[in-house]
Amino acid sequence: MIAIPHQAKIYVCISEVDFRCGINTLGGICRDTLKQDPMSGAIFVFRNRRRNTLKILVYDGEAFWLLIRRLSSGTIKWWPKATTSSNASTIQAKELQTLILGGNPTGAEFSNDWKKILK
Repeated sequence: MIAIPHQAKIYVCISEVDFRCGINTLGGICRDTLKQDPMSGAIFVFRNRRRNTLKILVYDGEAFWLLIRRLSSGTIKWWPKATTSSNASTIQAKELQTLILGGNPTGAEFSNDWKKILK
């Protein structure tokens, strides 16, 4: 499992992406389509047309990481819908973890981000 910081900015590309492309093309999609800087340290999530593979692009300050998760069977059941004219949607780290595991973040129950410490 990949540890994703809860404060990470996570952008999900709403439209499908041709997965023959690599880091440079995905970085261009971040700039041109999502209107975000791929070197900002944000996490960018893409899916293919067949809905069985995720690509995650992250810049760590030195280099890009390209993570790929292809399901051996089935498809990705949930994907965010466009809420504005933007082709990007933002999600929280706990929602990305659920998405990576093949779940539906909208149907999952999560604990609150911050819990008050009782004295």
